[in-house]
Amino acid sequence: MAHQAHPFRSVLYIPGSKERALEKAQGLAADAIIFDLEDAVAHDEKIHARELLKATLETADYGHRFRIVRVNGMDTEWGRADLEAFAEAKADAILLPKVSRAADLEAVAALVPDLPLWAMMETAQGMLNAAEIAAHPRLTGMVMGTNDLTKELGSRYRPDRLAMQAGLGLCLLAARAHGLTIVDGVYNAFKDEEGLRAECEQGRDMGFDGKTLIHPAQLEIANAVFSPSPAEIELANRQIAAFEEAERHGQGVAVVDGKIVENLHIVTARQTLAKAEAIAAFRAS
Repeated sequence: MAHQAHPFRSVLYIPGSKERALEKAQGLAADAIIFDLEDAVAHDEKIHARELLKATLETADYGHRFRIVRVNGMDTEWGRADLEAFAEAKADAILLPKVSRAADLEAVAALVPDLPLWAMMETAQGMLNAAEIAAHPRLTGMVMGTNDLTKELGSRYRPDRLAMQAGLGLCLLAARAHGLTIVDGVYNAFKDEEGLRAECEQGRDMGFDGKTLIHPAQLEIANAVFSPSPAEIELANRQIAAFEEAERHGQGVAVVDGKIVENLHIVTARQTLAKAEAIAAFRAS
């Protein structure tokens, strides 16, 4: 897992065309915001949304929330103008929809020379080319687009997301191989807290950094699930202490709670503590 100075437990989609939502987002407990110009904006609102969002980002205070702008694809009439409008915007990254190959990133990299690129991973071809996409030097994050992937696969919803497992796994492997942030897809039933928690836990256990969300009501659960628990923090500290004590005695292995602790476990323990520290720093900011 890549070390992160910024947590991405909760990544909330906000329509770029909704002035009230843009205003409200300044006070929400989201680690990151995806300001959406694509799926959440009707065709006749695209130009208005672009102008409204650009003006908003120039004046609004989103604190330390990571600001991501999802533009329209280059195959649409709005894509190029979106990229030109936000190339120097007060944003932290540009999110490109339906990235299917590394060439899709290359086509826009010159238009946005100063901002990191993120990729929506939501096509069958994108899953098969995940490693090639993740290797692009301008890419720093991936977002799973599970709704579009479901449509492409012709699959049905299951709580265990069986049809998603191959694609999720390929993207996770690619992201980790190249040190990228990667966040899980949305959970559509925003009033179903039990279902959301279960899917967040599944994503966390798979290795995702956090989850994309479609409603502010989902923030609390995502933030809780993707935060190290007090028990996890306490175990990490005990593992590190036991391993360091073993090393002082010339040993390369310790035992904690009846389980072997080797150097690889210490790497994970330190990552847990680093994530907890990043979250604490974010809350204090």
